[in-house]
Amino acid sequence: MSDKLLIRALKGERTRPTPFWLMRQAGRYLPEYREIRAKARNFLDFCASPGLTVEATLQPLRRYNMDAAILFSDILVVPHALGQEVSFQEGEGPKLKALCGKDDIARLSIEQFHERLEPSYETLRQLVFAIPESTALIGFAGAPWTVATYMIEGGSSKEFVKAKGWAYRQTADLERLIDLLTEMTAEYLLMQIAAGAEVIQLFDSWAGVLPEEEFRKWSIRPARKIVERLRARCPKVPIIGFPKGAGALYEAYVKETGVDAVSLDSTVPLSWAAKTLQPHAALQGNLDNVLLLAGGEAMERETKRIINILGEGGFVFNLGHGILQQTPPEHVARLADIIREAG
Repeated sequence: MSDKLLIRALKGERTRPTPFWLMRQAGRYLPEYREIRAKARNFLDFCASPGLTVEATLQPLRRYNMDAAILFSDILVVPHALGQEVSFQEGEGPKLKALCGKDDIARLSIEQFHERLEPSYETLRQLVFAIPESTALIGFAGAPWTVATYMIEGGSSKEFVKAKGWAYRQTADLERLIDLLTEMTAEYLLMQIAAGAEVIQLFDSWAGVLPEEEFRKWSIRPARKIVERLRARCPKVPIIGFPKGAGALYEAYVKETGVDAVSLDSTVPLSWAAKTLQPHAALQGNLDNVLLLAGGEAMERETKRIINILGEGGFVFNLGHGILQQTPPEHVARLADIIREAG
């Protein structure tokens, strides 16, 4: 087992000090990120430029000395690699040419999949030598259900009418798409590990919109298949699942997917998580990202409370979701100090 603090915690060891990293720790809240982002024509071009993504990944480490670096990329590089049209509009979020059914799925192609994702692999290869020896390197991908929602909806959604409509009325089409995404996501993550990733996180950001039976079918089942593929080839690499918004279904997710750790959104009760989830998996989370934006005494109290309750088992401090763009960098610096002072 690695002696890196974060990896030990993800394997269930009680560690001191508490290791931490933050979702979206590299991003627009940092002025130095905004400076290098301006060098690329668009966000996809940025993600495809290892010279820029390596620098973006390193920027928060220089400021805050996190215990992990996470590959700078986006979950939508996977549909792009499958040949779907993907673009990012400033201030509007991602736009995709929406899939309508089996004919559109049939037009997706795996022929250039790894070629289009080569910039991500190269970023990881360079980061292996660029990050401090004590820092863990995290690779990631979007979970099949979450990626599928963007592919079907054509972008972000509030109600997920089209994607959930496929689950109820076009079940065979959704199964075909989820199976493809499950296979190719596993391949993508295995290549990330080969390039140097020591930890994997699977982001199922929209798992919480699914009712129980659909959650088991479209969130748990694909995640379990991906975990099994990765564990068969790379048994020592910890896998973190993040079924955001899953509520009480976090328990089923942990027990049925086989993840080593689970990342908690900010709505998950801490005592319940410690009692129900931590005996089965390490925990990661779960400070409200708006509380980080607000800062001050409230942030300090909640940070200490989270560490006190979850820090008795395998635990990595993080947010319940990504850092907000408006967050003052000095609030992140104060958070890092609080975590270290808490031990």
